Amino acid sequence: MSSSQDNDSQQRFALGFLTALILLVVGTVVGTVVYQRGIHHPAPAASAEAPDASDQAPVAVIEEVASVRVDNGVVKFFFATNSAQVAEGAQQALVEVLQGLGAGRKVAISGFHDASGDAEQNAALAKQRAEAVRDLLTGLGAHAEALELRKPEVSTGSGTEVEARRVEVILLPN
Repeated sequence: MSSSQDNDSQQRFALGFLTALILLVVGTVVGTVVYQRGIHHPAPAASAEAPDASDQAPVAVIEEVASVRVDNGVVKFFFATNSAQVAEGAQQALVEVLQGLGAGRKVAISGFHDASGDAEQNAALAKQRAEAVRDLLTGLGAHAEALELRKPEVSTGSGTEVEARRVEVILLPN
């Protein structure tokens, strides 16, 4: 009978050991995933010394991309910094403008820029962006004489820098 008790005791020990080992592995995996996903990042301790690179918070890099939006009949093209690349899918936003051009209306194209950097370079880039939108419209069949490039009175846009880097396309009344 003591042999049976020894077997039961060994089985319980093996089962307990195996359970502890499984819990240790699962805890390590879960802890690693949680830490890597940024859920657990302890704040750095306050120090009188200047922080070194390891004490600095990670910097998020946000990639800027061009986009296009229609607001109350105005087609607004937004551009990445230092770029005159027109957004993908811009043709769909210009459907109403192209219909107006087909009906004999004219279009005003105005380029804006943000307030950062050199003002002359920004103005030149705003013009390049407006020309890129004009070239897109002519590529879609618009007649160049129906497209008017206009320099806005205030060429620096309002709002965020991303909102300021834009070109507006407006159908003019007959």
